[in-house]
Parts: sequence; C-alpha cells; structure tokens
Amino acid sequence: MENESLDLSLLRRFAPLDGLRLENLRALANKATMKDLPAGRLLFREGDTDKRTYFLYQGELELRAKDQHVAILRGGSAQARNALVPGLPRRFTARAITDLQYISIDSDLLDVLLTWDQTGTYEVAEFDPDAPVDSADWMTTLLQTKAFQRIPPANLQQVFSRVNQLRLKAGDVAIQQGDEGDYFYIIVSGRCSVTRETPINRDGIRLAELAAGDTFGEEALISEAKRNATVRMLTDGVLMRLNKADFTTFLNEPLQQRINYEEAVGQVEAGLASWLDVRLPSEFESFRLPGAINIPLYFIRLKIKQLEPERRYIVVCDTGRRSSAAAFILTERGFDAAVLQGGLSYVQSLERVAGGGV
Repeated sequence: MENESLDLSLLRRFAPLDGLRLENLRALANKATMKDLPAGRLLFREGDTDKRTYFLYQGELELRAKDQHVAILRGGSAQARNALVPGLPRRFTARAITDLQYISIDSDLLDVLLTWDQTGTYEVAEFDPDAPVDSADWMTTLLQTKAFQRIPPANLQQVFSRVNQLRLKAGDVAIQQGDEGDYFYIIVSGRCSVTRETPINRDGIRLAELAAGDTFGEEALISEAKRNATVRMLTDGVLMRLNKADFTTFLNEPLQQRINYEEAVGQVEAGLASWLDVRLPSEFESFRLPGAINIPLYFIRLKIKQLEPERRYIVVCDTGRRSSAAAFILTERGFDAAVLQGGLSYVQSLERVAGGGV
C-alpha cells in the first residue's frame, strides 16, 4: 500500500486532514504512505527531529517519556484522530504494543497544503480536466520542494492560475538555443534532453535529462539573454509554461537572496559559505575570488551533484545576471544560494580604488 494513493475517506478520519478541500486532500493522498510496524518496534524516539507527521490507523501504541509510561493510544479512538506527538524535537518515545499500521506524511508538505488551503485555490489556465495528466500530483511535487515553500501562498495562487498547458510529441523542440527567452517551463509528464551546441560539436553536448517535476527555461529569463541550450522531448509529454513577466514577479523575486560583498567575505572567511563562480573557464582564469569553485552556468544542472547540499553558496559572475539564474536553479533544488550584489565588476572596482592589480 506504500506506493499507492491513499483513499480519501481514510484520510478524512484524521484532523486536520478532514478540513482540507477535496483537491488539496487528493494531492496529499498522492504523497502520504501507509506503513506497517511490528509489535515491539519503535516508531520514533524522544528527542527525534525527523520532519514526518504520523497518524495511528490500526493497533496499539505506547508513549513513554524518560523510560516512564505516559499513555496508550489505540487506532480508531478519539485520541488517535490527531497527529502523534506533534512538534519537534519529539517529547515522547512511541513503541508498538501490537502490530500496527500508521500513515506517514512529510511535515513541510502538510504545512504548505494547510496554508495553501486557507489562502486560495488553484485553477490551471487552459487545463483539460479530462486529460490523462495528474495535475494535483505535479502541483504537489512543486509545493514539496524547498524553493516553492519559500514563495508566498498568494504568489503560488497566481502561478497556478496563469500557467498554460503545452502538449508535445517525442522529438519536438520546447526551446531552441539562440532564441529569445519568453517562458519558464514545468514538466508535467514525459522526459526531455538538454543539449548545448558548440563550435566543435554541432550535434550538441548533452547537459541533462529532465523528467516530470523538473523545470527549465529560467536562465534566459533572469539573465535577459538568448537561450543557451536546446530542450527536446525524448517522449510524448505535457509541459506547463509561465510567461516571463509572471515568472519574474511571482517566482524569481521571492526566491532571490542577495548579499553585499563585505557580508559575503565575512561568511566565506568564517567558513559559513563558499564562492561559486558561474562564468566561463576563460573568465575564471583571468580573475577569480580566492577559493572559488567554477561551474559555468550551462553546466549547473549536469554538475550539481558536485556541490554539498548542506553548504551555503554565494554565487558570482561579472554583473549578477548569470549568478541570479544559477542561484534560482540551486534554490529550486533545495540549496542555500545567495547572489553577490554588483557581481565581480564591483569587486574589481574596489581593487582598482585600493591600487590592487586585477
């Protein structure tokens, strides 16, 4: 049952799930899981900080604090309607007295959906409700990402109401290298390849393969440059797209963190952050900040696994345009990324004023 969408009537037995609107409850059902726990096993320990919300469905569970018995909960009882020991760190240890079943939900996702439920509804423009595409699932996927959790609910409402659907066949080109940037894309279904043509490789270098839940097209919109890669469908699929103005207003601006040079240097010297330079290697060789890592913007998706997920990165380029695009991509994937205000042009101007060489 772990990989199946849970029955909505089952979820409505619990609070506050019973207060969610149908579309939000259906979205939650796609991500919640029912799990088994044998008698004698622990569900969680006192002091645990895992961000999961648990509901007891069947069986008996003992709560203990500092090795002292506190209570016994039974599935189906009034006490079991609410989440088990909410709040972190856990105040009790939970041990199965009998074999039991429980529901597990990502706490951040639940919080986002509860907030979303009370602040607005989404209705996707030009979306055919009879089409074989699970709109609730792709929306939930986006809501579950760390980046989208930082976007105000009102902005998300605007995003979901302004996107429109694009159906493509295998082999179709979604965006072409060299074209003007006009839309930000979200993959609902299907797979895409991202390639970049170079003077010595006219067929294109394979930069990434994208699937449902992934996004693309932000680089040209943020940096106000032409498309730096071609995205082609590997299979039939459905995309949602958001125009440049709406992307800038409702997605990009809320996600951007900017930091001045003095504060950035302080964080790097204290070991709290690292420089990430997204210019071309030739630019990097000409001038770079001490200890900086160089990953050109068009390689960010391909080489993102080289970065440390728990590390803060201060992203730099010459003016701040390319670094803003890279920071969006990183933030969207859960990284803590900030953009250096003024870019390296500002840093170089400081060195010239101080009489330093460049």
